[in-house]
Parts: sequence; C-alpha cells; structure tokens
Amino acid sequence: MRLHQGQHVALRSLLCVLLAAAVQASDVEAWWDFDHPKDSEQRFRQEVAVAEQNGDLNERGELMSQIARAQAMQGQFKAAQETLDQLQQELPKLAPIVSVRFTLEQGRMIQALGDPKRAWRWYHAALQLAQKNKLDFFAIDAMHMMALTEKGQAALDWNLKAAALAEHSDAANADDWLGSLYNNVGWLYYDLKDYDKSLAYLKRAQAWHEAHGSDRPLLIARWGVAKLLRLTGESAKALAIQLDLERAWKQHGTEDGFVYEEVAEGYFTEGNIDKAREYYSKAYEVMSKDTWLAQRDPAHLARLKKLANQ
Repeated sequence: MRLHQGQHVALRSLLCVLLAAAVQASDVEAWWDFDHPKDSEQRFRQEVAVAEQNGDLNERGELMSQIARAQAMQGQFKAAQETLDQLQQELPKLAPIVSVRFTLEQGRMIQALGDPKRAWRWYHAALQLAQKNKLDFFAIDAMHMMALTEKGQAALDWNLKAAALAEHSDAANADDWLGSLYNNVGWLYYDLKDYDKSLAYLKRAQAWHEAHGSDRPLLIARWGVAKLLRLTGESAKALAIQLDLERAWKQHGTEDGFVYEEVAEGYFTEGNIDKAREYYSKAYEVMSKDTWLAQRDPAHLARLKKLANQ
C-alpha cells in the first residue's frame, strides 16, 4: 500500500486496526487469529456448535458474522455472502449487537470487493444502529471503517470522532481502540504535511502500546515516531531509534525493509553516504521480495535500487 510513505503507513495502521478489533468487545473476539483466518473460521464453527447446544442464539449470531469475516479474508466471497444472507434472515429475533456485527461485516466484504462508496453506506448504517443501542465499541469500529473509505480531511475527521468516543466512553474496552486510532490520525496528519501534529499523535500511539505491553505494534509505532523525528529535524535521535528497531526485529527472527530505509535516510541526512548506501541496499533486498509492493509501487523500489548503487 505505497505510492508514497504515507500509504505504506496506512497498511501498518490497518494491521493495528485489525489487532484492535480483536480486543475483547465480547468473548467472540477471543477466537480470532487474523494471521490465520482459516483456523479462526474453524474455531468459530466449533463455538457455534457450543452456542447451539446452549440455546444461545445471540452468541451463535455473533459467531456467524465472524465466520463470514473469516471467509472473506480467505477470498471466499461467495461463501461469506451466503453466510451473511443466512444470518440476515435471523436478525429480527436476535439482539441489536448481532445486527450491528452483520452490518459491519457486510460493509467490510463490499469494501474488500472494491466498492468503498457502497461500503460506506453499510458502515454508516452500523454506526447509527450502534449509537441507537449504546454499543460504543462498535460505533468506533464503524467510524474507523468509514475513515478507511475516505481520504484526506474526511478520513481524519472520522478518526478524530472515533478517538474522542474511545477516550470518553464508559463502555468496556472502548479505549482499546486508542492505539490504532492515534496511529491513524498521526499518519493522516502526515499525509496533510502537518508533521508536528503527526508526531504528537504518533507519540500518543507509542505511549498507548507501551502501556498495554504491545509487541510488534509497538515496534511499528516506534518506527513512525522516529520517522517523524527525522522529518522534524532530529535526525540523530531518529537514527538511533531506527538502529535499535533493526536489532529488535532481528530478535523477532525477521527484517523490516522500511526500518532499513529509514536507517539509510538517517545516515544520508547525517552525511554518512557510505552507510546510507549500505542500508538502501538492504532495504531494496528485503522490500523487492514483497510481491504486493513490487506490483503496486515499482517506482519506490527503483528509487532504493538507484540510491544503493550511486
């Protein structure tokens, strides 16, 4: 997701959003593993059987909505729609939370199929239903999904509204969204070239993840703060953070090409051209293996290759 830096960050933001969405709005979320939707689907089906044995139709309905989500994440859109259609027939006899979940998942699937305007209408309907029934966690979910269908100021406004609700809601777990929302707001300010506000919100995101013991999302948050520190004139401090992140990712058994790129940018800003060239080369080596990135932003990879060889 990258025609420029902010678009890659949007992908990282989306990852954090998905993780936030897994934080317990109810016990249903405990069965999610977003990295393995097929396994998640099987767990949801097992729990559906338990809910049916217990006669808990609302729990069953919530689980069915997440089965549809897992199916869509596997690209099984026809099966996902069939699951949602089945659930829709049952909604009149179920609790409002099931209708909200159904409406959100219908929107998410439509957005995945490439129709964000139509998805927005589903998200807005979910928002209205959640607000009517005082389901703040899902109202926040709906607003952050609406933001993902928008650009620029409109996307920023929806994220700010979602963050304000998360900050002030008395609903259980509503504030679990804040790490993701602060991250989103920070990068939207970045896209608007308001780097001071961007840095302020990215620092909030980092603080949230530090307070909640996040793992990889914290590394991503620190990367964002360091990038903005470089852009706001603190290149030496930024470089030190990125070098520490290089070590942290290796401890996780992996490499992050975007960290390498920022290390290169830091060395370049500090005047160490040889080290910059070395890290541009590392960035290109890692990022060129990303087929998604290679297909959507070959110019970015070409830039890295050029800088590595000049």
